[in-house]
Amino acid sequence: MTTDEATDTDTRRAVLDAAAELIASGGTAALTTRAVAAKASIQPPTLYRIFGDKRGLLDAVAQDRLARFVAEKEAHPPHPDPIEDLRQGWSRYVAFGLENPDVFAIMNEIGSPLAQSPASLAGMAALRRRVSQIARAGRLRVAEERAVALVHASAVGIVTTFLALPPEERDEQMLCLARDSAIAAIVDERAASQASGPVPHAIALRAHLDDTDGLSTAEKSLLREWLERLIER
Repeated sequence: MTTDEATDTDTRRAVLDAAAELIASGGTAALTTRAVAAKASIQPPTLYRIFGDKRGLLDAVAQDRLARFVAEKEAHPPHPDPIEDLRQGWSRYVAFGLENPDVFAIMNEIGSPLAQSPASLAGMAALRRRVSQIARAGRLRVAEERAVALVHASAVGIVTTFLALPPEERDEQMLCLARDSAIAAIVDERAASQASGPVPHAIALRAHLDDTDGLSTAEKSLLREWLERLIER
């Protein structure tokens, strides 16, 4: 890395931290070019050179905050019970959204390209890993993709609902109800050996299919198709 590149990296970090502090204290309305430049000890032209405009800076701040959150969340050792691990991950995401309403709003804006940002994709990948562990344990009652979508939608939905209410009108019990309802819809709480019907076992087998060495690529593809038909019947 050249000296100029290192300087730009340090400047970018300083601006992102300054912008995040301004948003945390006064919302996006507090994020003015003058305020950010003063807090980061830079000249306004430098801010425009790195981020383009205010929207570019807002998007960069949101990605940075989300990336930090995902890294911190993944640093937690997984719970031995994959269902409890999913519960904890859901609760941490909701807490992040409620503590960072402006960042949450930017990341979940309808049609926003940030849905495909590295930070967002890393967060979804973490959710998929948690759901996959439940599938591997034979305790998932719906297809993995459907489970991921439902869990994500429930977390985003409850945060959006809470943020639209005055703090004094927020029923904290709703958080647990929303979480447990979503998980109950996708999970068979019983042990895999007690799961009723073939679907949980089909889901578990599909989750392990890529790790299987005894089948050819074509055979895996055919078996995956059969399993998906059984799961979606």
